[in-house]
Amino acid sequence: MSHAKLTAENRLPGDPDKETLIEQIIRVDQAGEYGAKRIYQGQLAVLGKSDTAPILKEMLAQEEKHLATFNAIMAERRVRPTVLEPVWHVAGFALGAATALMGKEAAMACTAAVEDVISEHYAEQTAQLGDDEAALRDTISTFRGDELHHRDVSLQHGARAAPAYLPLTAAIKAGTRLAIWLSKRI
Repeated sequence: MSHAKLTAENRLPGDPDKETLIEQIIRVDQAGEYGAKRIYQGQLAVLGKSDTAPILKEMLAQEEKHLATFNAIMAERRVRPTVLEPVWHVAGFALGAATALMGKEAAMACTAAVEDVISEHYAEQTAQLGDDEAALRDTISTFRGDELHHRDVSLQHGARAAPAYLPLTAAIKAGTRLAIWLSKRI
């Protein structure tokens, strides 16, 4: 007899219960998709007439679909958004615009760094979700594929040629991880 894995069945002391875990996952993913949308909007504010604009617009359109999906899931499951959304509104746009002002390669490096962290984050979440949350797990897995595609496209379009690529991407990855940690909790 096979046993279907259930969400939070292997909890350790101090781990969130299933309800809290699901709320955290939905909250942080909605916040992340919102932040990604704002990053691309900031990049397009600077690079909107460049040869990079079509790539950025395509990625923005996918992030807007992801955000709409998580907004619907939030409403359906009655999960409150992070109280940090106004911060992500400004910070996401500022990060996108600032990296774009450094050049299209830096904008691509920003995308590669953020999407790399998000793909890791989504992989962790899919591992946490059991068969009782198969629909949510499948949505996150699908979106992870899109985020990996964004990362790969960014790398193909010169991300590694950005000024100070390694320190730039390390700083962006650290900031993204901090935003994830905060958005789960606040």
